[in-house]
Amino acid sequence: MKTNFCLLIAIALCFVAVVLRGLPVPSFFSEPQLDPLFYSETCPQLPFIVYQILWNVSKTDPRMPASLIRLHFHDCFVQGCDASVLLNTTDTIESEQEAFPNINSLRGLDVVNRIKTAVEKACPNTVSCADILALSAGVSSILTRGPCWIVPLGRRDSLTANQTLANQNLPSASFNLSQLKSSFAVQGLNTNDLVALSGAHTFGKAHCSKFVDRLYNFNNTGKPDPTLDTTYLKELQKECPKNGTGTNRVNLDLTTPDILDKNYYNNLQGKKGLLQSDQELFSTPGADTTVIVNSFANNQVVFFENFKKSMIKMGNIGVLTGKEGEIRKQCNFVNKESSELDLATVTTTESLDEDLVSSI
Repeated sequence: MKTNFCLLIAIALCFVAVVLRGLPVPSFFSEPQLDPLFYSETCPQLPFIVYQILWNVSKTDPRMPASLIRLHFHDCFVQGCDASVLLNTTDTIESEQEAFPNINSLRGLDVVNRIKTAVEKACPNTVSCADILALSAGVSSILTRGPCWIVPLGRRDSLTANQTLANQNLPSASFNLSQLKSSFAVQGLNTNDLVALSGAHTFGKAHCSKFVDRLYNFNNTGKPDPTLDTTYLKELQKECPKNGTGTNRVNLDLTTPDILDKNYYNNLQGKKGLLQSDQELFSTPGADTTVIVNSFANNQVVFFENFKKSMIKMGNIGVLTGKEGEIRKQCNFVNKESSELDLATVTTTESLDEDLVSSI
């Protein structure tokens, strides 16, 4: 029921924009340069296309919504929400996908390309890859029983990527609370945003390599992290053997791994945060984050309200608008490079959703 309601909101907004053209958008939606109704006339099919493709993908890959929210996060923390994370390595670009926090861990690139291909068929040269990322994150929340929000739109795509900045700006799974706060502050995000956005770890998985030191040699002590629940520790040691390859994946939320809910915070209260950066929010002595964790753990509505506000705030970081950047024709390459490529071979080998586009 919630899924249908949220989809109807997106549909209604596009309709209202055409009928009541010219009315101001309430300021609480976004920064002035972005507008939830940005494509209401140039690509009114957009929310339908994104929703339908992600609905189909999530039925066979329930991890994908978490992966797409993470992809949006990893884009915004590096030179802003400009789809730079999607760019492949070329003669002139060092891809952010090969930065240490991203290598062999980013998922959903093919799904974004699939959406982009369908959108290009419906509305050529109109919708940015950056906006597709932002919309995909919003729809992913809806599909996993999380909150719905109206996504501000009007971003444009970058002409370059920054692998060095990706290594520098993206927070590590082993960060302590001070490091986490600093990492978010660089992006203009405060402590409440840190705790709220960390709630995205209520679903998805993490490689053992991201947290194995906590299980056996925390901070080079030769012992496990003392903030880990002992029963949970034993379970994790079975999943991630000391001499294993580190490629096994473990659910970030051991209770409801495919649902966006408040259980992430309840897990922190029980010393069952998978990553050090998770548990730091609750187990750091005297931390102001503990009060926020308790608030979110006690009331899912409070968590949802804060999560969607912080997602909108994050989505406004360093956006390109107006004539800045470009509207890429293919998300993995800037237009100058993609003009000589066969788009049918570089986007995806999956269905291009021609029936979907032709029926809208």
